[in-house]
Amino acid sequence: MAMQPAEIEALIKAALPDAEITIEDLAGDGDHYAATVVSEAFRGRSRVQQHQLVYAALRGRMGGELHALALQTSAPA
Repeated sequence: MAMQPAEIEALIKAALPDAEITIEDLAGDGDHYAATVVSEAFRGRSRVQQHQLVYAALRGRMGGELHALALQTSAPA
């Protein structure tokens, strides 16, 4: 079962309430997305740690309901 962009955004927002999130369906199949996430929670963290926060927010759906997610993360400017 594919995930909808709104569901991905809601999961990330639940874990990172201040996040500004943009999600793009890359293949039109509901399985391959690109997400840009900007959150103060990322400040001072490595890119790997930032991505781990987002993956944790998705609660195990990566690799199952959500096949691929290209991430760009950063703290606000």
